[in-house]
Amino acid sequence: MLIADEHWIVRDGLRTLLETHEDMRVVAAVRGADEALAAVERLAPHVAILELSAHRPDGADAAHAILKASPQTGVIFVSLQDSSALIPRALQAGARGYLGRDGDGEELVKAVREVAAGKRYLGGSLADRVFDSLRRPARGALDELTATERDILRLVADGKSNAQVASQLRLSTRTVETYRIRLMRKLALEDLASLVKFAIRHGITSLD
Repeated sequence: MLIADEHWIVRDGLRTLLETHEDMRVVAAVRGADEALAAVERLAPHVAILELSAHRPDGADAAHAILKASPQTGVIFVSLQDSSALIPRALQAGARGYLGRDGDGEELVKAVREVAAGKRYLGGSLADRVFDSLRRPARGALDELTATERDILRLVADGKSNAQVASQLRLSTRTVETYRIRLMRKLALEDLASLVKFAIRHGITSLD
């Protein structure tokens, strides 16, 4: 299998954990998306374990590229962020497994075995969370936002600067900046244009 994570201590830790099992062998441990794709093209591993986070969108792009180069490789995403918005993003990217921050070593081993056998695996409570999101109205990720986050989303989408938002909501500019970062992570959005599209799609603002 292949491991791709920007932190060497995570890569080494996962390699050590997985290779204690006789049926597992790590053929490459790389840092980023480009190295992962090159290794997959060269080695065609059964499983690729990738990092996914809201502020590093190349993880999903890497999954697409990996599956195009090696369709038989099963992709497992590991995320340290507790964001429901990342789960559908991972599945849409073609992942066959997803582990959240509440996962442990035993669960990762189980996920690798399931995915290597051609099955799918959602860790811990994630399966329940996916089914719950399907039962909820389509607004989904919007329901996770606080009242203040919604206000900031609306004002930013209306073209207000951080200073203008801060003045209107009686917050400091720094606080507004923090809220904006948190919004992007919660909604798994990558830039201001994506945030505006989200607001329009959910009726928070309009093009008028």
